[in-house]
Amino acid sequence: MKFSKLAVFIEKIEQTSSRLSITHLLAELFQKLSTGEFDKTIYLLQGRVTPLFEPTEFGMGEKNVIRGVVVALHLERKFFEQEYKKIGDLGLTVEHFKKQFSSFEEKDLSIQEVYKDLVDLAKKQGTGSQESKTNILAHLLRQLDPLSSRYLVRIILGVLRLGFSDMTVLDAYSWMLKKDKSLRPLIEKAYHVRPDLGFIGAVLREKGEKGLSNIHPTVFTPILMMRAERLSSGAEIVEKIGASAIEPKYDGFRLQVHYKKGEPARLYSRNLEEVSFMYPDVVEGIKKNIKAREIIIEGEAIGYDIKRDRLLPFQQTVQRKRKYEIEAKAKEIPLKFFVFELLYKDGSDYINKPFSERRKKLAKSIRTKNDIAKDTVFVANETITDNPQEIEKIFADALAEGLEGIIAKRLDGVYQPGARASNWIKLKKSYSSKIEDTIDCVVFGYDFGKGKRTGFGIGAFLVGLFDDKRDKYATIAKIGTGLTDEEWRELRKRCDKFKSNKKPTAYEVDKQMEVDVWVNPSIVVEIQADEITRSSVHTAGRTLKASKSGSAFEVDTSGYALRFPRLVRFREDKKPNDATTLQELKNMFQAQKG
Repeated sequence: MKFSKLAVFIEKIEQTSSRLSITHLLAELFQKLSTGEFDKTIYLLQGRVTPLFEPTEFGMGEKNVIRGVVVALHLERKFFEQEYKKIGDLGLTVEHFKKQFSSFEEKDLSIQEVYKDLVDLAKKQGTGSQESKTNILAHLLRQLDPLSSRYLVRIILGVLRLGFSDMTVLDAYSWMLKKDKSLRPLIEKAYHVRPDLGFIGAVLREKGEKGLSNIHPTVFTPILMMRAERLSSGAEIVEKIGASAIEPKYDGFRLQVHYKKGEPARLYSRNLEEVSFMYPDVVEGIKKNIKAREIIIEGEAIGYDIKRDRLLPFQQTVQRKRKYEIEAKAKEIPLKFFVFELLYKDGSDYINKPFSERRKKLAKSIRTKNDIAKDTVFVANETITDNPQEIEKIFADALAEGLEGIIAKRLDGVYQPGARASNWIKLKKSYSSKIEDTIDCVVFGYDFGKGKRTGFGIGAFLVGLFDDKRDKYATIAKIGTGLTDEEWRELRKRCDKFKSNKKPTAYEVDKQMEVDVWVNPSIVVEIQADEITRSSVHTAGRTLKASKSGSAFEVDTSGYALRFPRLVRFREDKKPNDATTLQELKNMFQAQKG
């Protein structure tokens, strides 16, 4: 397929607000792609040339892109920037000038040709790399038509933002093959094990649904991490899953470790970002303590207080999350890595094995003397019990040690990548009190500031949660207090990286809650509230019915809202789909009522 034809599809998607219509457009596009074009096209639609978990970036800021444009089109930079200021969108500005520009180099390039040049651009590093990137961009712009140029620039700047999620793409894969959503569960299961949309799509295009049966864990391809349900007592845990393995719930960095003998271990965060360079002590500990040719394990990294011989709270552990002066901070706050899951070892897939079997194999895979002062890697402690009182005691002991709580694991439960399931149940300090519950929310957007906050440019922000049954985000609070000046500035800075010129299609927002600036689903914040209440203006859990006149809709069941919400922290380790779900909020509301 020609890149110009892809650009036409992208424009149609950009102009479409209906999620179902976007799904159909994507399915139509996918049917026209060859197997060789498939993965490349998917990555380009994500604004990339590699899967999200590979740290390959274009490395071109707005100034350098403008430099490439003026070189390509033989423009005066000042004149171009004046027009850009009027139009307000760099992609549209480039398209505007391209319509007035002709070149003997114009050529209808294929997707694969454009992709190859973008890979070359992304790989340029070191001295002179910016000039090389500028030349590649300029050469592409001289060849492409105006519409293609608009989207090329947006891809490089990472601002394509077409308003659909990975889940929409999975739906489109099913429509591509079956003309309905019937294959979505099967495709999603494979995607959770190998979260590479390009790879999954290429397999489906070439081999159909049968190809999914051959998708298994692969070292250095992260697996979407399993999540736990919430319950509020030992009795509820026993009632739900019976005898279980009780493990401490550490409050640190959850990491998935991929190791192959002879190569450095790679560490992935909850949102699939490779963070190996941040935690060299964990990488070195894995090398010393792992007994396997290749392995995929999960655990939690916690800061350790050398002088007091104890684990540190998250507020101190988080100081290890940095890009600079890493070695010095590692000496000041060494990490201890507590492993609690085995997913793959030496050619064997353990995801569908019962937890009791995974645990036994895990214990044999870690070499440690359990000396907290000297070792780095440990197997998490466990106690197997079906006694509610014993669970409560373990929970109390965990809190006394400064830990976050406990995790109960079903002994015959499998590991469910990407799922929030009752095979794991968490009991945290905050969940033991109906007042102190914390909720992971997605930031929808913000209102401009007034008074003191005029200088911040932000005065309140809208948050919501994920309705996983409908693949939608619904609102639960608009927050205008409880942040420090520095937190307001930081929130504005983060939001502006993900601005949208219209309300994202996945958001359900009442007119009374609309904001001045919309933000694409990207930022997750942990929110604390005094209570969960009912509200007719928030859409989480709200249902509508036709009015008596039949010409409009009115609220049938009020939605859920947070009373006195306040920011606890930014959750950089979580993706929007990892936010608290509507069903979890309903459960918390019921628990609150007693």
